[in-house]
Amino acid sequence: MSTEDPISALQQSRSRRSLLYAIGSGLGSVALTALMAGDEVASARASDAPKQDLHFPAAKAKHCIFLMMEGGPSHIDTFDPKPALNKLHLREFVREGERKSAMESGKRYYVESPFRFRKVGESGADMAENWTHLARVADEICFYRGCQVDSVNHPTAMYQMNCGNRFGGDPAIGAWLTDGLGTINDDLPGFIVLPEISYPQGGAANWSNGFLPATFQGTPLRARGSPILDLAPPEGIASSHQRSNLDLLQRLNQKHAAASPWHDELLARMESYELAFRMQMEVPDVLDISKETRTTLEAYGIGSPDTDAFGRKCLLARKLVEKGVRFIQLYHGSWDSHDYLERAHTALVRNVDQPIAQLITDLKQRGLLEQTLIVWCGEFGRTPDNGVRGGTAYGRDHNPNAMTIWLAGGGCNAGTTVGATDELGMTAIEEVHNVRDLHVTLLRLLGLDDNRLTYYHAGRFKQLSQFGGSTIESLIG
Repeated sequence: MSTEDPISALQQSRSRRSLLYAIGSGLGSVALTALMAGDEVASARASDAPKQDLHFPAAKAKHCIFLMMEGGPSHIDTFDPKPALNKLHLREFVREGERKSAMESGKRYYVESPFRFRKVGESGADMAENWTHLARVADEICFYRGCQVDSVNHPTAMYQMNCGNRFGGDPAIGAWLTDGLGTINDDLPGFIVLPEISYPQGGAANWSNGFLPATFQGTPLRARGSPILDLAPPEGIASSHQRSNLDLLQRLNQKHAAASPWHDELLARMESYELAFRMQMEVPDVLDISKETRTTLEAYGIGSPDTDAFGRKCLLARKLVEKGVRFIQLYHGSWDSHDYLERAHTALVRNVDQPIAQLITDLKQRGLLEQTLIVWCGEFGRTPDNGVRGGTAYGRDHNPNAMTIWLAGGGCNAGTTVGATDELGMTAIEEVHNVRDLHVTLLRLLGLDDNRLTYYHAGRFKQLSQFGGSTIESLIG
């Protein structure tokens, strides 16, 4: 019979396991590998030399600015005119092959667009007349009318657009991108989110790292007050004191991590402490727009009540691109116009029109548009009909089968309109693709192959598109 103390045996066994684990993937080797990989990819992306790490070395885009119009903008009232609705306005809507019971309540009616359209740019793009500023950069834009999603509910549609999965819990596209491309600036997060005061439907899961390591999650900046709380050190605390405290904390955490090397959350927390320290030096300069010229501020609409908030986000996005941030997502909400469509969309377009147009112009003037992919979208489109609540209060319902998404910069097929919807705007009928194919295409424009950008989780290799998709070649220039 063995006389070995069972507790000592357990400790010895655990120690052997920890040693074996540490040989292959201990803290030091993991950190060194990550740093080397980040440096290699950053070096490759900073130059024009083809790099084996990129699946498509010829890709032009190095950054992505994702403009999320939460709530579902109406394609019929922005970039996809439907004159056939003019003749049907306020007529009762009955789907083909459907008979309405006399007892049925809740009648629905066709709704024409309250906005007039015109052709803009040399490309002759369709644009509602209230997009007065975006019209001047129309030839930089590729309009896509063939995308479809799988949900009519805001949270699930938001998750699918942002993360590929309607049910949440998966990494956001920004997390996949920073995982695949690495970082250019070690002093800033690779994935930054500029939300509104109220988070979008579905909350912070829209920029989650999901099952990827925690270091890839999006970092939100607050819409009011200090963008990052406690960014400045407390009064009387010198940088050297902070550095000394962090060094002590790092040694203690390393000891703990050596005993539990499989807990990547601890590694992420250790890196977040270090990143936060470095951000104290870098972030104040990035967030400070006082050094911008008055001409620049006015061009973004900063200082004007209607455009100030989103103008600041767009200017900050440009500054973050200049600093090397990979993925910046800007939110603008309240596009869910079930009623008072004309009033709502007029105000919403006014909020974003000038700032977005200036963002495109500014990036182009600085030689950054070609390497920056801009995406504009909502989580779904709108229907050509809705219930009428009296007067001019009519609006539109959710529509997963038709929407307009547009791209600019980053090697997209600028100056074109791709795909089409039917004459009433109910469903896409040309170049029809599920959103998974759009995700595959965005990754392709950024040099990544969705089928190779995978992560092993829960017994299988997972990817942004969920189970694979195809590139929409007509969106690529």
